[in-house]
Amino acid sequence: MYERIRNMREDKDMTQSQMAEYLRIHQTTYSDYEIGKLNIPLQVMNKIADLFETSIDYIVNRTDVKEPYPRKNNYAKK
Repeated sequence: MYERIRNMREDKDMTQSQMAEYLRIHQTTYSDYEIGKLNIPLQVMNKIADLFETSIDYIVNRTDVKEPYPRKNNYAKK
């Protein structure tokens, strides 16, 4: 999982500092996520998946399909 996150970040030519700024966390915290020293909170994982336009399942190696799932429509029709 951590290697996949690093690879996606590098594919976007982003630094760890840029990722940390996007996630609104310290760079050292992001670095600890990327090396597996800290668990990544779900809300952070969601932001990472949104940034890379993929699913959390792809990030955590549950699938090799990179395309995100269709978004659920949370608006009730009246």
